[in-house]
Amino acid sequence: MHPSPLTAFAGKRKVAAGSLHAVAQTLKELVTLEPDAQILIFNDDNGQQIDLNLHGSLAEVLLRLPQQREPVAETIAAAAPRTAGRPRLGVVAREITLLPRHWEWLATQPGGASVALRKLVEHAQRDNKAVDEQRQARETAYRVMSALAGDETGFEEASRALFAGQREAFMEQITTWPADVREHILRLAQAAWSIN
Repeated sequence: MHPSPLTAFAGKRKVAAGSLHAVAQTLKELVTLEPDAQILIFNDDNGQQIDLNLHGSLAEVLLRLPQQREPVAETIAAAAPRTAGRPRLGVVAREITLLPRHWEWLATQPGGASVALRKLVEHAQRDNKAVDEQRQARETAYRVMSALAGDETGFEEASRALFAGQREAFMEQITTWPADVREHILRLAQAAWSIN
């Protein structure tokens, strides 16, 4: 699994994009030159804000970052000898509540309730992939919009257009927003429009 790409802004200006280590290095250089810069860092996959401790030297900043996993370690782990018993599937036990008729139906399924539920989830994930990606893109774009453009003219109208899937109305509302903010939000919202 690859780490999520990040994008950083100083106010309304995009100042860095890329991996955590690359962004941290760029931001450390920036705050050295502009100590009062108001930095916001976003995960491009979900729009969540990331906090980085940029105090100290560049070496100290980089030392505090999570270490990147080596691909060699994954290869060694994958080649570990198999042991007797059930394979490790990474199964997580959680409580779910269903109506009695649902439990009755699950009890009649081959493999039992757990197998039937896993199959249902797999089918739902596959069948709803495009809709889920569209929803995720809207939510991601909205998180970043709220942080960077919540005070911009047309923000409320743009938000409504985004969630209604009205691309033209959305574009109309954001035309006067700062260029870096507008371009980044458009990139994040690319998958948010109609899937037909």
